[in-house]
Order: sequence, then structure tokens, then C-alpha cells
Amino acid sequence: MTFDYHYVSHGFILDSLVQNNYFRFMARPKEFDRDAALAGALQVFWAKGYEGASTGDLLKGMKIGRQSMYDTFGDKQALYLECLHCYHKLDNKNFFDHLSDNPSPLEVLHGFLAIFTRRSEAENAMGCMGINAITAYGQTKPEVKALALNTAARVEAMLARLIEAAQKTGELANSVDADVASSFVYAALQGLTVRAQAGASRGELADVADFTIKALKAMR
Repeated sequence: MTFDYHYVSHGFILDSLVQNNYFRFMARPKEFDRDAALAGALQVFWAKGYEGASTGDLLKGMKIGRQSMYDTFGDKQALYLECLHCYHKLDNKNFFDHLSDNPSPLEVLHGFLAIFTRRSEAENAMGCMGINAITAYGQTKPEVKALALNTAARVEAMLARLIEAAQKTGELANSVDADVASSFVYAALQGLTVRAQAGASRGELADVADFTIKALKAMR
């Protein structure tokens, strides 16, 4: 029996091409929305923290496969840091969006401090992902510390501008140091966040917000 080498060789090449393309097709990861997956991971880390979030929890929240997660986001720590970075960006945006064109800067400050009285218990129980991270890791993770310091600087700068605006409207004394006062308000806000997360009542949270504004007014 003789073989047609031309046919066999080309047939082999064709089969190889089909086979290789088949395996490439089968190995191709399923396409997904990266932002949606990241948002899912953020919710998991926010609710459970870094240590409490298992790989299974993350895959379920992100709605993607294990290999897709590692190929796209790297390891768990890299994913956590990216989520934390996104959270800080969203947190800053929410803060700045809240600073509306209210003619009373002091009312804007009070409204921001009293935000926890308007949230559900479930929302308050989540706390702040940024505060959760810094209280969990302190100075041990430079990336976490840097994000926290950057957010604090941005928020305190905006608070200082509000305090200066309140001085111009006569709501606060001109002798008040805007930088010190902004740090005071930001510390009160962080304290309210933790108190709300711990289950403080709406009345208790409202009292702290009211007292903070009264303390500002009393400064000379």
C-alpha cells in the first residue's frame, strides 16, 4: 500500500491547527466586567475584612472563576489593596458630593456628622472599610497607611474650607483655627463611624453630632 505524502502531511497539519485552536478556545477565560468583579470583591472585603474573606467568598462575590481572578487581579493581597484604593476614592467622592450649595456651611457640617442617624443599622454595622483596615493593620502595611493619610488630608482640607466659610458667614468666630477645628471634626466623624458600627442608637449618634457643632460654636 502506498501513501499520498502530500495528503497525509497536509491532513496532519490541518488536524494540528484545528486541535490547537480547539484547545486555545477551550482554555480561553470567560470574559467578564472587571469593574463589576472588583465591586463584588470590595463588598466582600468590606463585610468580612481581609482575614475573614476566603477565596471562595471572593469568587462568589465577584462571579468569576479562580484563574480569572488570579490572572486579572493577582493574589489576594493585591486584590484587597486595589479594593481599598477604590473604596477611598468612592468615600472621597461621597464626601465631596455631600457638600452641596447649602447657604449655611455649619449646617453642611452638621448634616455630614449626622449621616449615621439616617442610615440603616445594616449600613452602620459595615463601618468604614478604611477605618477597619487601619485599625486592623496600624503601621504594619505602608500601603494601607498611605491611603488612610491621603484620605484624611483631602477630607480635612475640605472641612477646613467649610469652617472658613462658616467664619465668613458669622457662624463661627474668626479666631477659630480652621486646621485644628477640621482635625477635631474629622476625629469626631471617625468616632461616630466606630460608635455606629458598634450599635449605638440614633439618639446617641445625633447627640454627638449636635455636641460637636456646639463645641465649634463655643470656640474662641
